Amino acid sequence: MSTVEDLDRHFREAVAGPPAPDTPVRLPSGGLDARTALDLFDAQLESRHTDFAARWMQQQGRGYYTIGSSGHEGNAALALALRPTDPALLHYRSGAFYCARARQAGGVDAVGDLLLGVAAGAEEPIAGGRHKVFGRHELAVVPQTSTIASHLPRAVGVAWSIARAKRLGAACAWPDDAVVCCSFGDASVNHSTATGAVNSACHAAYQGLPMPVLFVCEDNGLGISVPTPRDWVRQTYGTRPPLAYFASDGCDPRAAFAAACEAVTHVRRYRRPAFLHLSMVRFLGHAGSDAEAAYRTPSEVTADLDRDPLLATARLLTAAGVLTPRQVIDRYDEVGGRVSAVAKEALESEPLTTATQIAAPIAPRRPRLVAATARRRTEPPTAPVGEPVTLAQAITHTLADLLGGHPEMVVFGEDVGRKGGVYGLTRGLQRRFGTARVFDTLLDEQSILGLALGAGLSGLLPVPEIQYLAYLHNAADQLRGEAATLQFFSQGRYRNPLVVRIAGYGYQRGFGGHFHNDNALGALRDIPGLVVASPSRPDDAAAMLRTCVAAAKVDGTVSAFLEPIALYHTRDLHEEGDHAWLAAYPPPAGHVPIGRARTYGKGSDLTLVTFGNGLPLSLRAARRLARRDVDCRVVDLRWLAPLPLDDLLREAGATGRVLVVDETRRSGGVSEGVVTALVDAGFTGTIRRVTSADSFVPLGRAAQLVLVSEADVERAAGEMLSAGSGDHG
Repeated sequence: MSTVEDLDRHFREAVAGPPAPDTPVRLPSGGLDARTALDLFDAQLESRHTDFAARWMQQQGRGYYTIGSSGHEGNAALALALRPTDPALLHYRSGAFYCARARQAGGVDAVGDLLLGVAAGAEEPIAGGRHKVFGRHELAVVPQTSTIASHLPRAVGVAWSIARAKRLGAACAWPDDAVVCCSFGDASVNHSTATGAVNSACHAAYQGLPMPVLFVCEDNGLGISVPTPRDWVRQTYGTRPPLAYFASDGCDPRAAFAAACEAVTHVRRYRRPAFLHLSMVRFLGHAGSDAEAAYRTPSEVTADLDRDPLLATARLLTAAGVLTPRQVIDRYDEVGGRVSAVAKEALESEPLTTATQIAAPIAPRRPRLVAATARRRTEPPTAPVGEPVTLAQAITHTLADLLGGHPEMVVFGEDVGRKGGVYGLTRGLQRRFGTARVFDTLLDEQSILGLALGAGLSGLLPVPEIQYLAYLHNAADQLRGEAATLQFFSQGRYRNPLVVRIAGYGYQRGFGGHFHNDNALGALRDIPGLVVASPSRPDDAAAMLRTCVAAAKVDGTVSAFLEPIALYHTRDLHEEGDHAWLAAYPPPAGHVPIGRARTYGKGSDLTLVTFGNGLPLSLRAARRLARRDVDCRVVDLRWLAPLPLDDLLREAGATGRVLVVDETRRSGGVSEGVVTALVDAGFTGTIRRVTSADSFVPLGRAAQLVLVSEADVERAAGEMLSAGSGDHG
C-alpha cells in the first residue's frame, strides 16, 4: 500500500521535476481563478497533512481514528462550489471539504477540530471527543460518523423541508435557496438506504415537489477491498430522470470545480435532485490497519500516485504562473509544520473522564419546560374535553389538538392522508389542516424516518407514522444510528426532534401473522436516549402524546410512541357494554411526565406490573383474584424507556410480591428489564414473570397459544401466593 513516506516523496519529486507538456495555462477570472485555486490547494494541503499527523499520533499512542481523506482531496472543489450556508452531510473522507468550508466561513480552525477529534480530546468542539467527525453548526456541516449511506434519507428530508418550512411559515435552519450536499463512496451506492433515498428524492421531484439535494459519489473504485465494477455507478445513476447526472475526474481541480459548479447551479436553480459522480483515488489504504498488499498489486498502487489531486493542483498553479515549484514546496512544508504543531498540542489534550460526561448530550431533560409546553392551551379548542373516547379517538383528537397548537408540526406516513391511516386515526386531519401538514409518503420506512429526521433538523416538528411495528425493523438504524446519535455527536448543537407513532403488539383477532401481530421491542429499548411510550388507556394516550411532542420541541427528544392495535377501538373491560375502557378526553393540564407509571387499586397481597395489552389482562385477572380474597394492585408502566423506577419500587415494596405480566417475549422482552431494575435497586421481595412465548405470532386462533393470557396471569399469581416468600423467579 502507499505510505505517508511514499506520498510525501512522490509529491516532492514530481513538483521538482520537469513541467507537464500542456503548460502554460490561464486561470481567468470567474470559475477556478488564481485566488480560488490557492484556496483549494491550501485546503487540500491541510487535509493531507492532517492524515499524516493522525498516523503519527497513532504511533504516539494517542491517535484513535485513521480513516483518512488522502486521494479524495478533490472534494475541496465541491466545497468551494457551494456556499458556506448550504447544509452538508459528508462522507468520512471529506477532510479537504471540511477544511475548505472552514476557510469559506472563517473563524474555524479545521485542523485543530480534526486532530482533537483524532485524539478524542474533550475540548474538541464538534463531538467533544466522543468520535472523530466532520461536523460543525457554524459551518452548516451536520455531524456524521462512519456512515454507510445511512445519512442519505436525512439529507432528502432536509432538502424537502426547506420549501415546506417556508410554506408553513416556520423558521428554517437553512436559506430559502440552499442546496443540500450529501457525499458518500462508490460502495455505498449499492446499499438499500442509498437506493431508497435516491428513489424518494426522485419520487418527490417527479411529483413537482422541490427537492434541492445534490448526491455526490466519491468513486475511488474500492469498497475496502472489493472493487466496484467498471462504469457501474454511471450505468446505475446516469440515466434516471428526474435525477440530473454530472461526472468529472475528481483528481483534476479544474474539471472537478467546473462539474461541481454546474451541478450545484442546476440544483439551486431548478430545486431538483442531481447526482455528481467524481472519480477519485484512495491512498494509505482503507484505514491504518488495512493491508492493501492482500488485494492490490504494486502497479495499481503506483498508478494511483500519478493521479494525486495535490500534485494536479500544484502543477496547475505552477503552469499558470501563480506559484513556482519552490513556492509550492515551501507552502507544503509550511502547512505541514503548522499541522504538526497542532498535532503535538492535541496529544496533550484532556480526554473525557467520566461516564456522566460522555452521556450528557444523549437525552437532555427539562421536565418543567416540557410540562409547561404540554399543558399549553390551544385556542380555539380542537378536541372535545370530557367526552368519553376510545384509544383511537383519543389519539386522533390529540393529533388535531397538537396540529392546532404547533404550526410547524407535520404528520405523515403511508396512507395517513386521504385514507386517514390503516385504522382511521388520522382521518379528517388532512382536510382540516391541509396537505402541507398531513400527507402520504411512499412505502419505504427508511425514507419516512429520514424525512422526519431532516424535517426536525430543519425546524419542523415531525410526527411520522409507521403502519406496523414489524415494518420498523428494516429501518431501525434511522432511529439508532442517525436520530439518537445526532445530539451525542454534536454536543447538542444539532438535534432532530421526532415522535414516531407505531401501531403494534399482538391480540388482533382474526388478523395478523408476525408482520402485523408483532411484539418485538428489543431494537427500541436498547437505544440510548430514546423514549419509548406505551399507552393503553385513552386518557393516557392523549396526555403521553402531548408529553412526547412537548419533549421533542423543548429538548429535541426522539420518541417511539407504541399504540396497541387491539385496544384502538375497545370500549369494554369486564363485560360487554360496561364501557369501562372508554375514558374522558383529558384537558390540556392532563400531562404525564416521562418515566411515571400509573397504579390501579391499593391491594396489599400482590403487585402486577404490566403495560400495553397486559393492562386489561391484568385488571381482569385482578378482579377474579379478588373473588378468592387476593387483593392486587396493578401498575401500568406506560413508559418502557426510561422505566418508571421510582414508581415501580414503591408499588413493589407495598406488597413485597411482584408478578410482571409481559406480552412481549420471554427472551429479550420488557420483563427482563423490569426484573433486573428491581434487583439492581435492592428489592428483596418475591419476583416472578409471565410472558408470551419465544415465538413469532401465528395467524388466527393459534396466536392465543403463544401470547400471554388472563388465565396465565391468574394461574401464575395463585402459584406465587401459595408458594409464599421465595427466591426471584
